[in-house]
Amino acid sequence: MLEPTRLRLLREFAEHGTMTAVGEICGMTSSAVSQQLATLEREAKVALFERAGRRVRLTAEGQRLVRHAHIVLNALDAAEEDLRAASTPRGPVRVACFATAAVHRLLPAIATARTRHPELHVVVYELEPHEAVEALRNGNCDLAIAFTYNLIPEDAPPGISRRLLGVEPILIALPAGHPAATHEVDLRLLREEQWIAGSQGTTDHEMLDRACALAGFHPNVIHTADDYALALRMVREGLGASLVPELVATVVGVPDGVALRRVSTVEITRTTHALVRTVTPAVDAVLELLGG
Repeated sequence: MLEPTRLRLLREFAEHGTMTAVGEICGMTSSAVSQQLATLEREAKVALFERAGRRVRLTAEGQRLVRHAHIVLNALDAAEEDLRAASTPRGPVRVACFATAAVHRLLPAIATARTRHPELHVVVYELEPHEAVEALRNGNCDLAIAFTYNLIPEDAPPGISRRLLGVEPILIALPAGHPAATHEVDLRLLREEQWIAGSQGTTDHEMLDRACALAGFHPNVIHTADDYALALRMVREGLGASLVPELVATVVGVPDGVALRRVSTVEITRTTHALVRTVTPAVDAVLELLGG
């Protein structure tokens, strides 16, 4: 009998074309993928692959099996979905979520679920937004909580729907005695300031670049920190200014000596979404508790 797990690997190979790509998508080494597909070939008792120069491609029989694999795997997915469609939310729901939203939204939702849905079990994975979306796309989680900035608009990936959880302003953190730390801060007054930003290549870093560009200058980023608690303490020590979401004040707390102020020059907001591929009763129950 052909093993469904190996059929899934074959389907991914047909779509992506290399063992390495299949391994990256499925969380396996390329050699492990190759071994599993070699086993599938022995089970099928026909040649599924052939050499094409330095690469491997599907034979005609391999392509025929891919067509059957789509039918079999779609039927299995439909059967699983049908079994999950019971009216009572039950079983595990794997949620990938960034840290501040986990503290502010997900953990309270889990606490409520214990009494409201005793058969529902939420499994938490702390992941940054792009990692959470990738985990959802690859089937490694059932629900992802991620954010986007208004200055860096992003659409939901194909096949994934998202529900709004909240919108918050991005605030500027300055030492409390800073002359610009008035009721609202004109970003243009900080063109000579040293800055603390997220690591190079992160959306936090890009958000700062875009906000300052709209204010007419390029930020002088001296320090990088991806942990907001660390960034705020660096601000307290006078190492620079930093942009942080309003939610940080609630979740992390603002150290003495740090002023959080709204930005008057540029509107900067962070929007948090819940993203799903398939809404089962269990997933829907978690969405309801999250407020999505």
